[in-house]
Amino acid sequence: MNIPALLDLPGLEEDLARVEDELRKAVTSEDPFLTEVARHLVDAGGKRIRPALTAAAAAAPASRAGRGGGTVGSPQEVVLGGVSVELVHVGSLCHDDVIDEAATRRGVDTVNAKWGNLIAILAGDFLLARASEIAASLGNEVAGLLAATIARLCQGQTLEVQTAFDVNRSESAYFAAIAGKTASLMSTACRVGGLTSGQDRDQIEALTDFGQAFGMAFQVCDDVLDLVGTDESLGKPAGLDLTAGVYTLPVIRALADPEVGDRLRPLLGGTLDRSDRDAARDLVRGSGAVADALGTAREWADRARAALAPLDGAVAGQLAELSYRLIDEIPLP
Repeated sequence: MNIPALLDLPGLEEDLARVEDELRKAVTSEDPFLTEVARHLVDAGGKRIRPALTAAAAAAPASRAGRGGGTVGSPQEVVLGGVSVELVHVGSLCHDDVIDEAATRRGVDTVNAKWGNLIAILAGDFLLARASEIAASLGNEVAGLLAATIARLCQGQTLEVQTAFDVNRSESAYFAAIAGKTASLMSTACRVGGLTSGQDRDQIEALTDFGQAFGMAFQVCDDVLDLVGTDESLGKPAGLDLTAGVYTLPVIRALADPEVGDRLRPLLGGTLDRSDRDAARDLVRGSGAVADALGTAREWADRARAALAPLDGAVAGQLAELSYRLIDEIPLP
């Protein structure tokens, strides 16, 4: 899901190139080995969704006032805000890969697969520390916001771990987990864009609410893609959530389907081999659960668009339609 490409805003590519430069500076350490490890996932790339949201959020009110004309071109404070948010994201991925025992990420070996769990945890901590250092340079409010967001990420991930392999996982438990582990950081990315560009409080709150709703829609779409995508399109093994015992919204709804649940339930609740994983994916994909989950993603997209009603410029308009573009790109089985 290539958010920067979907936004297609003039100036955004240049901003993200600046983000890349600052990311490499941020992960450079006096210890060459730590630098190598910390740069491993940074150099693997990624779509830089969160810095793109930061830059677009910073430009949204300017475009409304006629100062930007739908063009993104961020001051250095906005770029550094995007870098701090991205470092939190990449650092959390290091930790997530340890939890999931993942072997690949973005088409390359994970840090834990290459160097072991201990190094992966330390590298993740280093990236989070660098993120906090940059946030502190941007002022107390940004620093406090990032610290609170890291706590929300941990809470969301803990909620997910607590329901691992639980075939009775509720939708409310699912939504609470993704609100913390995904939507909170996207909300923060947008809020940081507002704060570092000196926006009015009502604009900052509108962008913050947008980021939270967009993050919810994004994660539902991502969970659907885990079931309908391929290893190549995802950059990681398809069906990884099922293998890890993370039963997402389409799986929860398939389990509740009388025609599918009785066949799906015996396959879940424990470690899956490839055959059982593929059988479980086929059952979910063959039900109405995927389309139903995407319907819920559209409801979150509606909330995201409504949040931006006070901002009626070109950039805000692109952001308001972003969730729908994500949903429309997903291939239905």
